[in-house]
Amino acid sequence: DGEVHINELKNGHAEMFWNPTSEVRRQRLKRHIVLFEEQTDFESERLWQHVTSAINKGDQHKATQEKFVLEEDQRNAARERRENGTEWKPLLFRHDAMTNEWRYKYEDLRPWDPLNDIAQFEKNGILQTMERHLSTRMSNHKTTCINNQITRHKRSAKDCRRRKTSDQPSNHSQNTESSCSTPESVQELSDDDGKYLGFESLCAQCGKEMNHLKEIHSAVLSLQRAQQDIHR
Repeated sequence: DGEVHINELKNGHAEMFWNPTSEVRRQRLKRHIVLFEEQTDFESERLWQHVTSAINKGDQHKATQEKFVLEEDQRNAARERRENGTEWKPLLFRHDAMTNEWRYKYEDLRPWDPLNDIAQFEKNGILQTMERHLSTRMSNHKTTCINNQITRHKRSAKDCRRRKTSDQPSNHSQNTESSCSTPESVQELSDDDGKYLGFESLCAQCGKEMNHLKEIHSAVLSLQRAQQDIHR
């Protein structure tokens, strides 16, 4: 977004090649970088800091020296890894054996959705997309988790009833029934009822949201114990 001039070396003539307007400057992309003190040793800005400093000072000789030192260190490190049989494992790239190229692990090749996608950014080297409907997706994820728990709970209830049916009516049978954790009357639980059971911890995304339901969970357990007494 700055001025660009063309300088003719033969006659010393200079002319303006590009002079951006204020409108163009307002539309420039914002530069987002990691703070220097938060960068790791192999991030470009930190790794090439001495070369960059020399270039900014106009010292081409110093920049060439710093570049040579940096690349020589990299060659020595690669040589040591070969001698020690140490494999280099990149954090953010993988090797594609088909094309013999290095590919970014978290590349997002889907088309940009202007109705849903707000911005794309990088965090800790991982490309991420900010979306408008993230809350809807989270809600769907939570519903899936809850439905999975309800399915497992109902399956447990079915297995429990099968065990009770196969037992002969005796004192041993009564002990088996009383030890069963799922009463028969819980069989027809609705999805809404299942949301409050909480027999297993949900995934990390929705586990925090279930904390405020602990009191309801305790009340449901009390009702279940009463149902077991009635069933016996």
